[in-house]
Amino acid sequence: MKTLLTIIITAVLAAGATWFILQKTTSASGPATPTAERKPAFYQSAMHPWIKSDKPGRCTICGMELTPVYEGEKGFDESGGGNVVALTQNQIQVLHVQTAEAKTRPLVRTLSVSGTIDDNAMRHRVLSAYVDGRIDKLHVNYIGAEVNEGQPLAEFYSPSLLQAEREYRQIGGELRKNTALRLRQMGLIQQQIDALDQKPADLLTSQILSPVSGTVVAQSIYEGQYVATGEQLFEIADFSTMWFMFRAYEQDMPWIKPDLPVTVTTPSIPNKEFIGKITFIDPNFDEATRSTKVRVELDNPLVNGRRELLHRLYADGMIALEAPAVLTIPRSSVIETGADAVVYIDQTGGAYAHTVIKTGRRGDTLLEVLSGIKEGESVVTNGNLLIDGQAEMNRAFMSPPETMLVTAPLAGLNEEQKKSIADFIKVADAMAAALGADDLAKFNTASEPAMDVTGAMVKLLRSNVENLDDLDKARHFHGFDDLKAARAAFHKFSVAATAALEPLRKAGQTPEFQIYECPMVDQSIPGAPKKGRWIQTGGRSMTHPFFGKEMSECGKEIK
Repeated sequence: MKTLLTIIITAVLAAGATWFILQKTTSASGPATPTAERKPAFYQSAMHPWIKSDKPGRCTICGMELTPVYEGEKGFDESGGGNVVALTQNQIQVLHVQTAEAKTRPLVRTLSVSGTIDDNAMRHRVLSAYVDGRIDKLHVNYIGAEVNEGQPLAEFYSPSLLQAEREYRQIGGELRKNTALRLRQMGLIQQQIDALDQKPADLLTSQILSPVSGTVVAQSIYEGQYVATGEQLFEIADFSTMWFMFRAYEQDMPWIKPDLPVTVTTPSIPNKEFIGKITFIDPNFDEATRSTKVRVELDNPLVNGRRELLHRLYADGMIALEAPAVLTIPRSSVIETGADAVVYIDQTGGAYAHTVIKTGRRGDTLLEVLSGIKEGESVVTNGNLLIDGQAEMNRAFMSPPETMLVTAPLAGLNEEQKKSIADFIKVADAMAAALGADDLAKFNTASEPAMDVTGAMVKLLRSNVENLDDLDKARHFHGFDDLKAARAAFHKFSVAATAALEPLRKAGQTPEFQIYECPMVDQSIPGAPKKGRWIQTGGRSMTHPFFGKEMSECGKEIK
């Protein structure tokens, strides 16, 4: 991914530079202007600021054209350590760089949730038989019937209940009060007890009345059925107020509070919204899902004799959340790089500073900033990914010039030397390809000529190139019994080979080849440095000799 990003950035910047040159050429061919032409004080590489020249030319590291720095201009900062990316005005236009200020403002977020429509559990009742008896008649005999509190549901015959009613009518004083208490224990409500004196003496049944207004959701009895004490008769739910129940996760809890409005929709009633408020947040978190239940109450009126919201429907909710004014930046300005959140702050003059920030809550378009940036500073919102790739390239090449491996200008190589280098590169590439394919037998075969071609190259280049001693020592391959040992030996050989050939490649005195680097070789080869390099040719896709097929893309090309 990094390699692809590097290629894209280089292409875009090169295109910008070409466009800039064409514009200059066009301007030069047009009519003369009376304004005096400014003269460059010096020329400087935007990607590698320490590369300067008093004449136009190209960067000796990346090959990009040097940017003119005119009198009175500061030029590109050389002390950024790879954390400051400098772009010309033309490059800024080509990359479509856009910025936005960090401001203190409300943080708005719309939270989408999903759940189910349930009934009001506090208004849900199950009716059971208080005494043994028989159902003589049902006044409500189907599920879904709407009933009112005190409405007769069934006629119930019970010898023990009938005997208690007769005793109540015949006695008075304290005994009558005791009998009334007994009748309540047998299922009669106070209104039924008060009306017993007017009840016909030949009426053998008592009525079972609904304790609440609501909808019959279950009926367990039929006419003529005998029931025992405790047996379930009816189940009634109050659907006038429904509960929308959804789960809120830990990251949502800083936003969710009681009385927040929630807009609820359900596929069963298209194009209609129900508005309710959060009335309860369960304090018990589910350890497995790290979430808790939240309740929203919704009005559910009768429409044409039925409730609109049915029991246990699936539903979606939208919660408009808002936090008090906090320091915010656009979410598009933040690049998540593992544990760090990174932004690029506009330093003016074409300089953009790589800055790590600490973030808080996330809004729909804005992000809360806890530290790392001040109000009024401008952050890059568009083009920041390309700038980040440029910063990665800068850090890779920010070494001072004295670290170059060649201490003196290279003399031109003769044909014999060039052929020896080409033979060596071919062998090194074959060895890397074999290890990248996890093919030990192929590696042993490919490494057979390594000792001869390396020795020949070292002998021919001894007077031209330094750092050949390590390569000469690491050229001994005698076959290996396992990939681990082969990779350890190849690592020493490959690191020495790239150190010797890289300056020759930069000087344009080798056939074309690529150098790749992996930052975690020590995890494959114990005791090895973290970084390791190898050679490839032909522009083929990267193959990883130190990890093989297991991690074939863990590496980047070193330009």
